[in-house]
Amino acid sequence: MKIKKEYICKECNYKTNGWMGRCPNCGAWDSIEEKILSDENKKTFSRSDKGKSNNDIKKLKDIKIEGNERYLSGISEFDRTIGLGLVKDSVTILTAVPGAGKSTLILELSICYASKGLKVLYISGEESASQIKSRALRINSKLPESIWIVSTSILDDGLNAIEEIDPDIIFLDSIQTVRLLEFNSKTGSPVQTVECTSKIIDICKNPLRPRACIMVGHMTKNDEMAGLRTLEHMVDTVIILREDLDQNLRMLYSTKNRFGRSGEVGIFRMQENGLKEVLDLSSEFLNDKDKPLEGSSISIIKEGSRNIAVEIESLVSKSFDSYPLRTCDQMSKDRLLILTAILEKRAFLQLYDKNIVVKSRGGLSLRNEEADLGILIAISSSLLEIKISPRWAFIGEVGLTGELKKIRDANKKIEELDRMGFKKVFVPKGTSTNLRSSTKIEILEFENFVHVLDYLKNTQGKNS
Repeated sequence: MKIKKEYICKECNYKTNGWMGRCPNCGAWDSIEEKILSDENKKTFSRSDKGKSNNDIKKLKDIKIEGNERYLSGISEFDRTIGLGLVKDSVTILTAVPGAGKSTLILELSICYASKGLKVLYISGEESASQIKSRALRINSKLPESIWIVSTSILDDGLNAIEEIDPDIIFLDSIQTVRLLEFNSKTGSPVQTVECTSKIIDICKNPLRPRACIMVGHMTKNDEMAGLRTLEHMVDTVIILREDLDQNLRMLYSTKNRFGRSGEVGIFRMQENGLKEVLDLSSEFLNDKDKPLEGSSISIIKEGSRNIAVEIESLVSKSFDSYPLRTCDQMSKDRLLILTAILEKRAFLQLYDKNIVVKSRGGLSLRNEEADLGILIAISSSLLEIKISPRWAFIGEVGLTGELKKIRDANKKIEELDRMGFKKVFVPKGTSTNLRSSTKIEILEFENFVHVLDYLKNTQGKNS
């Protein structure tokens, strides 16, 4: 067989017939890699082939829609994030920083799916079979029969195992640790990553034998998925496991989902026997004290389709530096500076010589602007030494004029607070007119943030 060679840029996939020191397409140096081809890989077309297609051409309105069959894992936090179940001919990529629990999660999922009678193949390029079993026994002492393990860095071996076992679901840990022998490039290179992913996609989307696959992807130090952006475009779903809450909590959320809503979240707690789902989310981000506190307020934010009550803490202290400290790990510094300016201009509070530290309990993100009112109340409470009842909640985006803006999805937010036993909720004026159900919680409406602050000053010592 005559051997032919092709040269591909590992940065942009540009193809050329000879090696070059610099890619003429993207300008990267020393990025051209050699790829060996056989005559079988080259296909030529004659004039008679022109105009022919292997696929039937149909009108859009004549195409029949078939429902996508889904596999439920039984882990409700995962099933919700993925879109109410794993689609049987889908490819999903899971990424996270090292140590977040990617391998633990997919091993738990493989055990859950196998326990439901599905045939599961777990391909690992990172761990040995004995290491995987040892970790699996910590998760569940009774391992199901229909789960197979292949420990290899050669994806060709994994493909042979797929053909032999004929699994329903494939787990690959990870896409950056396996390679195909036909490509003469190192493991984890852009060429290998894209080609291995393409091979998995072809297998999973075979109309005669559809399969689902969840593969792990590495994350860079910039908290981005390693490799070409093409990888995210190729797969159906991208989910990220984030550990920037506290040291034990993990947040699973989707950034892309062709079969469901992106932005959905699931919360897990890391324990000795694996990741365990947290069903009552609000209780994780609230204190368990009943006494009024200074520098603390409660707000409610939306993550995906879920409303989560969160405690916001603030500490305001005298600064002896020329540039007072302004810090909050859960939102941008610019937004904190804007909220501080609103306090100084609209509420006439002197903060130019004060350090301001804001944080949320559990490290939950405060990027939702409807937490503005809660943040401002927490800062004001700390500065003015106003004690706030832990049974009061504050919801509303605050404009530069101090005006409180309308709440999105107010019904569900107030219902969640009512379910948790809150006594009062401070909201923008006009919120109660759109409520569809009656609640026991007292709803207090205000036009401006300053009016809320005046109310709290007047009820100092009575807010229990």
